[in-house]
Amino acid sequence: MGLKKMGLPIARFGRQAKRSYGFFIKFASVTILGLCFVFVWYMFSPSASSLTSQRSTFGEMAEPISERGQIRKSRPSAVPIKNKPDLNLGKVEEKKGVNGSLGLDAVDGPKDNKKEEKGVKIVKVNEKEAKQVEEKGSETEDLESENGKENEVEGESEEGKEEEEEENTMNGALDGTEGDVDQADESIEIKAKRGKKQKFTGPLFDPKAEYGWKLCSTRSKHNYIPCIDFEATSKRMKSYRHHERSCPKNPLMCLVPLPHEGYRTPVSWPESREKIWYKNVAHPKLAQYAKTQNWVVESGEYLTFPQNQSELTGGIAHYLESIEETVPDIEWGKNIRTILDIGCIDSSFGAFLSDKNAFTLTLGLKDDLVDLAQVALERGFPAIVSPFGTRRLPFPSGTFDTIHCGECQIHWQSNGGKLLIEMNRILRPAGYLIMSSKHDSIEDDEAMSKLTASVGWNVLAHKTDDVSDIGIRIYQKPESNEIYSLRRKKVPPMCKDNENADAAWYVPINSCLHLIPSAIEERGTEWPEEWPKRLQTFPDWMNNRDKLVSDTTHWKSIFEKSYLTGMGINWSTIRNVMDMHAIFGSFAAALLQQKVWVMNVVPVYAPDTLPIIFERGLIGIYHDWCEPFGTYPRSYDLLHADHLFSRLKNRCKQPVTIVVEMDRILRPGGWAIIRDKGEILKPLEAIFRSLNWEIRMTFVQNKEGILCIQKTIWRP
Repeated sequence: MGLKKMGLPIARFGRQAKRSYGFFIKFASVTILGLCFVFVWYMFSPSASSLTSQRSTFGEMAEPISERGQIRKSRPSAVPIKNKPDLNLGKVEEKKGVNGSLGLDAVDGPKDNKKEEKGVKIVKVNEKEAKQVEEKGSETEDLESENGKENEVEGESEEGKEEEEEENTMNGALDGTEGDVDQADESIEIKAKRGKKQKFTGPLFDPKAEYGWKLCSTRSKHNYIPCIDFEATSKRMKSYRHHERSCPKNPLMCLVPLPHEGYRTPVSWPESREKIWYKNVAHPKLAQYAKTQNWVVESGEYLTFPQNQSELTGGIAHYLESIEETVPDIEWGKNIRTILDIGCIDSSFGAFLSDKNAFTLTLGLKDDLVDLAQVALERGFPAIVSPFGTRRLPFPSGTFDTIHCGECQIHWQSNGGKLLIEMNRILRPAGYLIMSSKHDSIEDDEAMSKLTASVGWNVLAHKTDDVSDIGIRIYQKPESNEIYSLRRKKVPPMCKDNENADAAWYVPINSCLHLIPSAIEERGTEWPEEWPKRLQTFPDWMNNRDKLVSDTTHWKSIFEKSYLTGMGINWSTIRNVMDMHAIFGSFAAALLQQKVWVMNVVPVYAPDTLPIIFERGLIGIYHDWCEPFGTYPRSYDLLHADHLFSRLKNRCKQPVTIVVEMDRILRPGGWAIIRDKGEILKPLEAIFRSLNWEIRMTFVQNKEGILCIQKTIWRP
């Protein structure tokens, strides 16, 4: 009965709707029903205050982790965001074994709503030098707009995005070196298997921290190289160094002492070619070694290096000229530009080639207890120290034009020829391997011939020099894959397609051969142009060639307008330079007119641009700055760090150890130029002050800034 009563009004309402004014009644009924639905939904759904309360707690949670083990941030749907340099990295922890040539995904992120002070000048210690910067067109005015507009490179991202204002900052690194995000995604799958880490949202450096420094107490004393030298001071240990790179469990928080006999400002280039201060490289075995050599002589307070003298009878000039005569295609400094010299027995090899514009990087091995690599660095020649046993060297594949091994005492045929296979990996297709020795047994010759034939190398020369009585063997790597199919025994086998030839950081040497690139869009199919044309020539396999040109122009402008005259640096005293966060090598290219050489370091967590650096005829290396670098203390005159610290957030256990490492590898009186966020530069300046470094200039504007500092001779 009740239902009938309820139905009568509805039926009457329906009949009225059929009349001429029914349309208005229909519209009114729909509106009333909609309002009723909203009222019911409001009464039975959570309140707005409850929703707000729930969202306010999300900031305490870690960012959501994607299937690839990558921290993802939410993306505003209404605002399209372009790929910009990531200056506030939140990193998933990477362990040893991670590919040294990985590039991370470009990930969009929300803007930070926190407001920061604009145009804040932290300190100006040297008013005269700061005024020079303003007169030249300050970094934050003349160069910011150029960097933001002309020098954007797509996708140089590591994780997360920053505010749009940072697009027009002093960041020398350009947007994106690898636009292909999917390719980087494939590489990052390795990391997903290694665990996840909650993102840390606090400051990189604790602003309340106070630092009290002490000297390191290690067996190697003033020549201590962490990760290579043993820390223990026990005399029971016969060996000084690890057979493989092995870093201390606890990050290094002590300062390496100066030589016990004192330290003197290094002899400037080019005089350092001929002599160096002996006390700067003092070593118990070095004096004894010098007595048996003719290329290095102890003369009072100096170690001197007679011109054209070497271990080779007839001199180094005759040795290199005989190689050119034997293989005319080898033209030092023209088509042969990047050279790896293994063993560092005689630094005269690199010294002579530097006059011919050939860039020789010396690899000092772990058992070099005479520390000849340190002598090479003190003279002003490029060198690193690295074990060479079971792991790959920290270089990409197919990059060196020539590899030289002169009396390097390496048993290439041992362990299945793995060390020679590693040479095959880093040598450019059609590149050369030159070996020389005084005493080769018939058995060693036969074993070496068999081994080089198994990897398809062509023997260009195998002779004994009449003057020096040195046996010289010159091999050439094949430039195509045809030779591999002609081998009777497929040993060593070809590598699988999914094995990355460029993976080099804590990666074991594989007993297989990688295919030689064959497609024109692949790197390694063509030999580079002759130097110096090579520096400005960009092959087809390089993406964003226009932006590479812009990057080169950008850093040239920064150096000429600011670095050269605006910071008080006497460039005549600068020889060994390191770019701690290199991208395309453009900073190094800007310094070519100076009498310097630059070590370009590409971090293992950044996009892999090291092949581009080598292709341009420059030298570089992979490295993880959460660990010490493979070089002696007091090796460099100037360190350049462009947005290095802001990209290390959530990576290193104690980011301050990077400052400790800078103090270790920089010479007293050396300089450091740091470009980064203002929020990072302020506590960073306090850390350098605690080390008694002199703050030459600090300038911050629009959240970005620059810090120019000079190391003193102070030790605790």
